[in-house]
Amino acid sequence: MSELPPQVNAWLVIFIGIWLQAVPFLLLGTIISSTLTAFLKPQTLARFLPRRTALAVAVAGLAGIALPACECASVPTTRSLVRAGVPTAAALTFMVASPAINPVVITATAIAYTVNPRMAVARFIAGLLAAILIGLGWIWLGRPLRGVDDAESVCEEACGLHDHQPRTMSAMAETFRNELTHDFIQSCGFLVIGAAIAATVKVCVPIAWMQALTANVLVEAAVLSLLAVIVALCSEADAFMAVSLTSFSPTAQLAFLAIGPVIDVKLLAMEGGAFGAGFLKRFVPLAVCCCFISAIFIGTLIFPS
Repeated sequence: MSELPPQVNAWLVIFIGIWLQAVPFLLLGTIISSTLTAFLKPQTLARFLPRRTALAVAVAGLAGIALPACECASVPTTRSLVRAGVPTAAALTFMVASPAINPVVITATAIAYTVNPRMAVARFIAGLLAAILIGLGWIWLGRPLRGVDDAESVCEEACGLHDHQPRTMSAMAETFRNELTHDFIQSCGFLVIGAAIAATVKVCVPIAWMQALTANVLVEAAVLSLLAVIVALCSEADAFMAVSLTSFSPTAQLAFLAIGPVIDVKLLAMEGGAFGAGFLKRFVPLAVCCCFISAIFIGTLIFPS
């Protein structure tokens, strides 16, 4: 690399650094998520949720700590939970919380932010707060998810699987392999894009532009929130990109980490296909507002300027 132009050399160092740090956590996260998808029935979580929807939302948010799932598995998991009898608001809370605050993600964040260990704490609190707010908001603003049939829910709640086919070990192992391969390859693709964008911002964007963007915390938080939606990184890897954006404040970086696991381009496509455009019209504004407000509020408390 020493024979390359300085800017190209710097770009490659940043790109490779982000990639090498993030890939182990990306692999670990997809292994755990694929294991849960293959071997854990949605009815297991449904049994532990309170009957009152508001309490179920809070418990579902905390369940995201114990049952980690990556974003790629969150939409089909949500659909299965609703079919198993879980209230929609609680299922959506779990969908948001699991990729945002699970132990793999928080550990990756702590390792990425060794110079600022408070970020891992801030991410956990902001992620949990946003998930619960989204769930509570859906109680008043939401509607039943499209394509989830009540009769099918009753059947699944009673027998465990709607098609009445036994879950053999070989079938579950095949599901695990398919999920792991698909999710890891897809996640690595987005990681390449995200690492390239982070390296480009670090090396190529003029300092004057960065100073203008970072003059106001709300503006810089909005910019990084939009970036999180576009790059669509998995939550196990996004901290390694966020920490490289040193021109932005910790609060703005927290907004990037809070919104990324909830709303990005791949999730929008998956959710729109599964639940319809009507769902996106209600869910996206609610999720963006809750994540942004949570990040600004927690960031201001933990990272006072």
